[in-house]
Amino acid sequence: MFPLRDNIPSRHTPYAARLIIGLNALVYLFGLTLPKQEMTKLFYLLGVVPGRYAHPMWAEWMGYPDTGFIPFLTHMFLHSGFFHFIANMWILWVFADNVEDVMGPIRFTIFYLLCGLVALVGHMVFNLHSAVPVIGASGAIAGVMGAYLILYPRAKVLTLVPIFIFPFFFDLPALLFLGLWFFIQIFSGLASSVSSQGVSGVAWWAHAFGFIAGFALLPIFRNKKRCPDCAQKFFKDNDDFFFD
Repeated sequence: MFPLRDNIPSRHTPYAARLIIGLNALVYLFGLTLPKQEMTKLFYLLGVVPGRYAHPMWAEWMGYPDTGFIPFLTHMFLHSGFFHFIANMWILWVFADNVEDVMGPIRFTIFYLLCGLVALVGHMVFNLHSAVPVIGASGAIAGVMGAYLILYPRAKVLTLVPIFIFPFFFDLPALLFLGLWFFIQIFSGLASSVSSQGVSGVAWWAHAFGFIAGFALLPIFRNKKRCPDCAQKFFKDNDDFFFD
């Protein structure tokens, strides 16, 4: 299930969203210039290895340099491959402009980073002893999705749903798409927590906690003077479109 676009036009230029996507792109392109071994090293240095903070003596023995809490910020701009990068940036582009509409670029940037931090903490709670580095923007993007759900529950999201090898496209209400997405993260997080291995390549709990952070932080960062009734005006003018 992958979102392709929504039907809510933005009323302001999303400068912050463009900047964040641009920074992620620059970091990804820089990574392409590195040998694979150096890129892996970068993930361990600037990604967040939970065990590094839970067991500082172990981290010292393993030779981790003292980078403090810089990885708590830098991990949001690292991606493991093209699909990881492009999927995150596309989803961010679909939802971020409308959330930035009601915050403004500065507030949105702070909101985005805080959602990423909450997402990371949520992941670490369930993976405190992990030696696997956490990288990627998906926790912060989940926060944007959580805020979008509160702001535009009646929006429609054009969604790609692959069934076997066949692609199907559906216009889903944001409430259904994002609600189902959140349920999948919770279910997958629980499944990975009780599995015999206890390790997953996807930070399900980061997604869930980031989404909840978007819910909780929206009232704090929403600027009512900037766009007090963006969604209401659009829905009022487009009722026939939403319920055809």
